[in-house]
Amino acid sequence: MHNSQNNPESIQGNTTHGIRITPEEFLENDFEGYEYVKGELVLMPPPSMEHGEISINVIRYLDLHIYTHQLGRLYTAETTFQLEDRMVKPDVAFVSTDRLPENRRKGSPVPPDLAVEIVSPSDKHYDVTEKAFAYLKSGTRLVWVIEPVAKTVMVYRSETDFTLLTCEDTLTGEDVVEGFTCSVAQLFE
Repeated sequence: MHNSQNNPESIQGNTTHGIRITPEEFLENDFEGYEYVKGELVLMPPPSMEHGEISINVIRYLDLHIYTHQLGRLYTAETTFQLEDRMVKPDVAFVSTDRLPENRRKGSPVPPDLAVEIVSPSDKHYDVTEKAFAYLKSGTRLVWVIEPVAKTVMVYRSETDFTLLTCEDTLTGEDVVEGFTCSVAQLFE
């Protein structure tokens, strides 16, 4: 955040707590390290090395499958997606070809088909679950919440349909990333 235009502190005071902006302002500016929740900027903690390693593993396996089968596009944590009253930056996201917005020079006005969130040490379980439900409510069809300590993946299809996978299980793209399969253990190598 070298440019004052992209610096939340330049909007109001020296703190991000309580800074209120519109969704349009968030999409028009590059607020690196922040998400937008219900009118306020929320500082996201910097990812750990472990978080980065898991992200790369998810991208490595998913991207090869998506690219080979021309299913759509994969996005990294720098990409913003609009979810009703939130602007979020999932750790990894997939958007199918038929849902890709024409203008891809700024954040996506459509939610991803698949959102992947990797739990950080500072994340609260409540907040992670609330975010998974926000994805689903906005139209995301599949959410994977990866928990590094337990080495598990919680697969959400809806608020009432979810499954916990362990390292002995196989993660699939179901009908969202058709044909994709990967051992959960591979995500933690």
